[in-house]
Formats: sequence, structure tokens, C-alpha cells
Amino acid sequence: MITFLICLSALVIAYFTYGKYLEKVCEINPANPVPSKTHYDGVDYLPLPRWRIFLIQLLNIAGLGPIFGALLGAAYGPVAFLWITLGGIFIGAMHDFVAGVISLKNAGLSLPEIIGKYMGEGTRKFMRIAALLLMVLVGAVFMSQPAELIAANISMPALETAMSATMSWELFVVIILILIYYILATIMPIDKIIGRIYPVFGLAVLVMALGILGVLLFNTDKYVIPELTSLENCIANAKDFPIVPMLFTTIACGAISGFHATQSPMMARCMTNEKQSRSVFYGAMIAESIIALIWAAIAMAFWGGAEGLNDAIAQYGGSAARMVNTISVETLGTFVAPFVVVGVVACAITSGDTAFRSARLIAADMLNISQTGLAKRVLVSLPLFLLGLFIIFALPFQTIWSYFAWMNQTLAAITLWCITVYLAKHRKPVVIGLLPALFMTYICSSYIFVSPMMAGLENRVLAYVLGGVLTVAIGMAILLQFKKGNR
Repeated sequence: MITFLICLSALVIAYFTYGKYLEKVCEINPANPVPSKTHYDGVDYLPLPRWRIFLIQLLNIAGLGPIFGALLGAAYGPVAFLWITLGGIFIGAMHDFVAGVISLKNAGLSLPEIIGKYMGEGTRKFMRIAALLLMVLVGAVFMSQPAELIAANISMPALETAMSATMSWELFVVIILILIYYILATIMPIDKIIGRIYPVFGLAVLVMALGILGVLLFNTDKYVIPELTSLENCIANAKDFPIVPMLFTTIACGAISGFHATQSPMMARCMTNEKQSRSVFYGAMIAESIIALIWAAIAMAFWGGAEGLNDAIAQYGGSAARMVNTISVETLGTFVAPFVVVGVVACAITSGDTAFRSARLIAADMLNISQTGLAKRVLVSLPLFLLGLFIIFALPFQTIWSYFAWMNQTLAAITLWCITVYLAKHRKPVVIGLLPALFMTYICSSYIFVSPMMAGLENRVLAYVLGGVLTVAIGMAILLQFKKGNR
């Protein structure tokens, strides 16, 4: 419990300390004009109140990561607490804040266009394709998983494997219904659907997190949170899944996620004052880290530690959705548990809809297509939804998730390099972005050589060395590009 409380306190304190320091670094000025006023279009550029923007941002970025990812990542043991806390404060929240502010100060440009501005045209072209693919992957993942959870509560026995060769009619119908909602949320003005229903979903998410936190704080005799006494890897198959890099991709959204930087421009287009940046960008990420910390803690406490959690993961066939359902019913009872299920579904759906909306904005920026007309929004969106459906029905969920996880953190690394270049160009403390950029680049590089889904080298020392060489090469290439652009 002591480790958990220290980490929880550190996250809260960081909002008022490191978050405030980043405000000074980025020269936040309430007098500066904002995109919602300079580029108002009544669709995407539209002023909204701070509380509504915060809830939309939180639900945009949360997804299943701080719940499913934290639950599965807790199998590595209490070391997960360390990654969620330090990663959330110094990497994830910084990443979200600075990337969001850059967009805010650049007329709400989407992430690929921002990266192109600061890192060159070649990087812009790569990021356009990579970001679009990631958005569609996110949309597909967050369409199938909430559909599966809803379908499981409609008909029993619940479907046990994600997107198997055969599909129950309940699951098919729910997927179609979610798809219809996604289409409407993608093409309608942001205040018509997203701006109205997100506060309701936000309430469900808060009830979910506070309910589980209450169980941890007031039922300590039954649920004991293990302490961090070492950096031991407690996962069942530690040889194939070493902490570096696997933990850092398993727990992504609770610590850092490149997906977040694709969502921030949507909120940058709705903010009415630069002073909202800390609460909307840094604060939403801190809130997400707290949610991840809570779920990592209950995952270990509920099954009696990391060893018991690993046994449970094997027993449930790795189905985090079923494990969340079990935890909810057992800890909160059948009356409150549905709020948790609604909260989980809300986290997924409210990332899926904005993933497709973000994909529309990225494609529109790339093709220079105005989005004021409904027909043009439909024209840009339709191919994205067709690709998402193809992914759902053609690929196994585990394959989709594995490559999504790596692409997500790779996008985060690229964004961190963009932040580093931005800080350098404005003569700000570069170390704020450089150290996280190097760290995440190494995580993504070593993953290529370590992960069984990729090279899977048996010689682990060689894999780590190759990851280091690739990291140095990428860093030097970016440095040379930066010097070339500043001649």
C-alpha cells in the first residue's frame, strides 16, 4: 500500500509542480489568440468550456490502455507502478502537454503536419501514412472490444475469443450499431454528439475509478497491494517477455502513448484560452495515469500478488475484459459493477470515435479538403471506415493489438523528437524532450529485435546492442537534419 500511495501522491503533486514548470517553458499566454476564434468553422474549430474539453480529452486518450494494459502489465509485478508514475509524469504528460501546445500555437494543425513543419517533408509524408494507419487500427480495436463486452452481457455464455472465425449475431449487431455511432460522431460538428454525451461517459469512468480506489483503500485486509522491493520481472514467461522493452509497450496509455498526440489537435481547436493547456493536456494524462495505477494495483491485490495474477491471466486466456468483469462483480457487487462495465465500454468507444474523427482531420489536412461541407466529410471518412471493418473481420485481435502497441509507442518516440526540435528552435531546455525521446526510441528499437512478434533474437545481448545502435543512428540522423534546417 505504501508504494501505491507514494505513486498516487507523486502523480497529483506533479500536476501542480512539473505541469506548472512546463507552462513557463512553453510561454503560455492567455492573451494569445486561439484557433477556435481565428479559424472558427462551427464543425471542428468551435469553442467549448474547459470542463467539457477536459472530459473529452480524457476519454479520447484513455481507451482500454489504462485498464486492460495496466491489468496485463501488472503481471510484471510492482515495477509496473514505477513505470506508470515516472512515465506518466516526465514522459507521457509532458508529451501530451507540449504536443498539444504546439498544435494550439499552430492553428490546431494535426500531428503529421506539425511534425512536417519541425522535422522536414520526408518525415511529414511518413507520419501522414503512419498516423492514418494507427487511427484506423485504434478505431478497429475500440470497435471490436466494447462490442464483445456488450455482446457478452447480452447473451451467455460470453464469447471467449476476440474476433474468432465465427461470430455470434449479438456481436455482429453490436459492431454495426457502434459503427453507425462512429460514423455520426466522425462527420457531425463536435458539439452535437461528442460534446454532449462525453460528460455522461465521463461520469461512468470516474465512478469506475473511484469505486475501485475505494475498495483498495478501505478493504486492506482482503486486498493487499504488493510493495516495490526490487525490479524483479514477475511475469510467467520472463525469458520471452523481459521488462525492457515489453513492459513499456504493454502499459502504454497509462504512461505514454503516441495516440494522444493525434487527439490533442481536436481539443486545441476548441480551447478558448492558452491557460487551459495544463488542465486539458497535462491534467488529462495525469488522470489517466491514476486510472492505470488503480487498475494495476487491484489486478495484483485481487489475485494475491503478481504470481496469482499470472495464473489468472492463463486461466482467462488473456481476456482482460473478462478479468475486469470478475474484479468488478466481486469487489463492488452486482449493483455497482455495471457502472464499471459501462465505464470500460465508454473508455473504448470514446477513443474509437475520436480516432476515426482524427483520421478524417489528418486525411483532410493532407489532401487540403475543406471540412465545412457534410458531403466532403463523408467522402473523406468512408474509405477509413471500410478499412477499419476489413481489419476487424480479416485479422485476429491479438495480431492487431501487438502491432498497434508497437506503432503507438513508435509514434510517441517520433513526437518526442519533434518536441525536442521545437524546444531547440525556441531555445528552451532541450533535455525535457531529448531524454524521453532517446528512451522511447530505444524501447521501440529494442522491441524490433526482442519481441517474438518481430525478430525475436535468442541472443538477448545482441538484441539490446542492435537496439542501441539503431537508437544512436536515429538520433544522429535527426540531429543532422536539425542542423541542416537551421543553416
